[in-house]
Amino acid sequence: MTDAPLDTFPKLVARNAAQWPDAVALREKDFGIWREISWAGFHARVRDLALALRALGIGPGAVVGLIGDNRPDWVAGEIATHAAGAMSLGLYRDALDEEVAYLIDHAGIALVLAEDEEQVDKLLALGDRIPSLRHIVYTDPRGMRKYDDPRLLPVEAFIAGGAALEAAEPGLYDRMVAATRGDDVAVLCTTSGTTAHPKLAMLSAGSLIRHSASYLAVDPKGPKDEYVSVLPLSWIMEQVYVFGKALQCRMVVNFVEEQSTTWADFREIGPSFVLLAPRVWEGLAADVRSRMMDASVLKRRLFDLGMKIGLKALDRKRKSPLSKLLLFAALRDRLGFSRLRSAATGGAALGPDTFRFFLAMGVPLRQLYGQTELLGAYTIHAADDVDFDTVGVAFDETVELRIDAPDPNGVGEIVTRHPNMFLGYYRNEAASTADLRDGWLATGDAGYVDARGHLVVIDRLKDLAVTSGGDRFSPQHIENKLKFSPFVGEAVILGHGRLDLAAIICIRFPIVSKWAEKKRISFTTYTDLSGRDEVYALLRREVETVNAGLPEAQRIRRFLLLYKELDADDGELTRTRKVRRGVIGEKYGDIIDAVYRGDPAIPVDTTIAFQDGTKQRIRTTLKVVDLAPGRPGQRHAAE
Repeated sequence: MTDAPLDTFPKLVARNAAQWPDAVALREKDFGIWREISWAGFHARVRDLALALRALGIGPGAVVGLIGDNRPDWVAGEIATHAAGAMSLGLYRDALDEEVAYLIDHAGIALVLAEDEEQVDKLLALGDRIPSLRHIVYTDPRGMRKYDDPRLLPVEAFIAGGAALEAAEPGLYDRMVAATRGDDVAVLCTTSGTTAHPKLAMLSAGSLIRHSASYLAVDPKGPKDEYVSVLPLSWIMEQVYVFGKALQCRMVVNFVEEQSTTWADFREIGPSFVLLAPRVWEGLAADVRSRMMDASVLKRRLFDLGMKIGLKALDRKRKSPLSKLLLFAALRDRLGFSRLRSAATGGAALGPDTFRFFLAMGVPLRQLYGQTELLGAYTIHAADDVDFDTVGVAFDETVELRIDAPDPNGVGEIVTRHPNMFLGYYRNEAASTADLRDGWLATGDAGYVDARGHLVVIDRLKDLAVTSGGDRFSPQHIENKLKFSPFVGEAVILGHGRLDLAAIICIRFPIVSKWAEKKRISFTTYTDLSGRDEVYALLRREVETVNAGLPEAQRIRRFLLLYKELDADDGELTRTRKVRRGVIGEKYGDIIDAVYRGDPAIPVDTTIAFQDGTKQRIRTTLKVVDLAPGRPGQRHAAE
């Protein structure tokens, strides 16, 4: 085993267990206590699950699904799948029935490792829509006694089958691990699916391991590093950190007890490294500013002074000891960031205002850029060269970037290739052929390379918009500026083919409701609160603040507050919280047309469905705030 190339996850686990058996591999909080799992214990769990899979006939060519929260058994189950020679496919825990049915049927999943009753219910409800599914293995037995389905199997009985097989064939697991090959497809990873059903990118373990090694070269980690896994394990970057990087550098991966305890558990660990999606960074910044609403006058003044001094120092590429003393040291400790040596954001653009907020605080935040098909990130800022307007430079010389069809300003489509790319889309050869051009992946993103060699990503190419007057703008750029406000949860910028720009805004309900309570403004529901005149006045000030920093042609002229939050369950957002603009345009087309007709108020009578299946009728009137009354052009139709 020692002479074999370490080109698969099971081989790396076996190596770590042999050389560092007692070192901590994973840590999980259970009933309020952090439970440590050594490399030897983790290896034993992987072995048990892999033999159990083999005992059920799961082997090369089969696909195993995993669904639930981030847990050690998800990680062990995925690696066990690869040891059995099969492919793994992570399903988002909050995916709705339609999404789960599509992915199981499209991939031909034979067995699903499900965490608990909630996920089992989801699978059983699909009935004969998922004919390939033969086994459902669950790890949490609570609430499962009432079920009687031949496909159901508790994890203990599942493992017992593997133990019987091992007794009959001693040494089988070692032979299974030795037979794994780095060039074989190991992971099926869903793309973001901003326009349609997600595609399944085929990734080999060897590619993931080699690409993660390149990443480690520019952002080193080791056994003393602590990482808290809070982003979905279905996402490519969490695959890179929890599997590709952790198995090589042996950083400790921690799992929180419940989603509701995430940040309390996070602070207890005090990780040395963190990866958070832009929406999480935005939420943290908004939460900090919202908490200042409840602070004393003195604390608010100290906060404002500390921020002002810190941002000025940041603009001079310095750090301010005074701002650290006044504000930032305590704030980092409060957030659990005191021990951070490295922090990253990726998956979508992070607004520059949010980026500046955390850099001023002393958080060593760096932007990543990449795609699922390219094994996640492949550009990053150097630690001493962070520019919040860019996504940095390529990991190394093996990553090739070019800009196709650039305009006079150098903006065109970002096209990339490197030696560790995906192997195509599973059961979708047409899409593989369309997206790969002579080994280069057309990313679909618009951007350019600046004078310092940094890559600047502007927006999705299809989302770049042009007004009827010929002014080009990036909706995402303006949306990110709006979302820096603690009162803005989501925003969608309109204006393609129109004379000017308008915005659909969703309030950040927890913060706006707190603000309303302090102002003694009565309300009942999200819809009721978002329609209040005082809330419109509040959001008007926020929009005008953003407008003041934008060129004249890119300023928002009209906006309304939507009666509901945008939701991935309604298809309005992807699971990584990217706006599906096509869905928005179709679903709210009548509202958008009314905005551009110049209607001051738009009646709404609709029904919204909740995740538990219940429905609610909403009857309200949306007010349209006109920030530039008298401007012509409301009737220009979208192109």
